[in-house]
Amino acid sequence: MATKPNPDSPLEGKALIKEVCRRIRVARSYWDAHNNAACRKEREKALALYSTLSKEQKDQIPQTLRVWLRYRSEKYFGPHQTPPGHKRRSAKGRR
Repeated sequence: MATKPNPDSPLEGKALIKEVCRRIRVARSYWDAHNNAACRKEREKALALYSTLSKEQKDQIPQTLRVWLRYRSEKYFGPHQTPPGHKRRSAKGRR
């Protein structure tokens, strides 16, 4: 019977790479479902783990996942975007 790894122990090696890929895929699925809040949270977790990887480990992440995480999603979730919970005022209704 397979045992689950201890959630308190830090991931390393192949387990860390696998977890980064899993989190990116989950974020992409939220993105495809137009669930931006969940996508943003999952993307931030994936980026935090991704930043701990060495260059060799980053090269083991499939390129499509790396591109989505680092570039495409940055366009929509980067610091230049309005943070969640802040609604922009619309010109409609102003006089």
